[in-house]
Amino acid sequence: MPPLGLLHMRAWASLFNRLLRPSGVVCIREVHFHSQDFDIAGQFDPMIPDAECLKIMCEILSGLQLGDFLIKISWNDVRHEMVARKGLAPEVADRIGDYIQCHGGVSLVEEMFQDSILSQNKQAIEGLGDLKLLFEYLTLFGIAEKISFDLSLARGLDYYTGVIYEAVLLQTPAQAEESLNVGSVAAGGRYDGLVGMFDPKGHKVPCVGFSIGVERIFAIVEQRMKTSGQKIRTTETQVFVATPQKNFLHERLKLISELWDAGIKAELLYKNNPKLLTQLHYCEHMGIPLAVIIGEQELKEGVIKLRSVASREEVAIKRENLVAEIQKRLSES
Repeated sequence: MPPLGLLHMRAWASLFNRLLRPSGVVCIREVHFHSQDFDIAGQFDPMIPDAECLKIMCEILSGLQLGDFLIKISWNDVRHEMVARKGLAPEVADRIGDYIQCHGGVSLVEEMFQDSILSQNKQAIEGLGDLKLLFEYLTLFGIAEKISFDLSLARGLDYYTGVIYEAVLLQTPAQAEESLNVGSVAAGGRYDGLVGMFDPKGHKVPCVGFSIGVERIFAIVEQRMKTSGQKIRTTETQVFVATPQKNFLHERLKLISELWDAGIKAELLYKNNPKLLTQLHYCEHMGIPLAVIIGEQELKEGVIKLRSVASREEVAIKRENLVAEIQKRLSES
């Protein structure tokens, strides 16, 4: 994916107490959350950056393997947008309101094109044309089946000026019972007027983007792992280097260096003479799958004990074969 956007991590201890909006300064509540954002800023042809944002959102949610999902798209505050800002007659906006009960793909857009009232209004036709174009690009990206045109969707922020979207996870009844109700896991849209509000000269900078709800996703993953009995690992360590002997720090350091040089993620306790039981308990607590144990007897025989932390089974491996055996086990796990 070309780097068209500005990707950054936001970790807000407190979101702005006061958010500047087109209608003035509005007080909002403090919000504490972590989100991953992707935004595209600049003047481009219609719907191309919007489609790319939806493509990237699909790639992220698919890569996280959270299960099946659906991205709903709409206009923000449909009737107000159509009447107050787009100049549509109230009866036209009300006709659009009839469609709020519907949801679907490009077929729904085509149906609205055929509506006798909407088809007579220039602004409505332009908006529907943009949506049709968007679905054309989404089809080319291979994600149209993940997108639902849903006019009941509305975002809570006033600065959105066009297409908005929100991703929700699709769950079976069993999954719904065991999962947290976190709402959407990603959301965004077009906000062409927001950046210009902070420019003294009022230059317009069209923008479109979205946020991935990192904390919500963490909550879902943790809940699912807890339900399935999986241990939540807080480290990527693959192998722990241990010893039952005192004064064996040098040997542990030489051994862990060999593992690091082979690209194996290994660690040891930063103590000269840790107790073996303490080291093994640490492996179990952290969910480290393998431990290698070196002592005087192993050093004398030219072997290393390789221990499966889960089963507690140990085998003696010749030192020259240790890296290959570890890599084999890791590839099979």
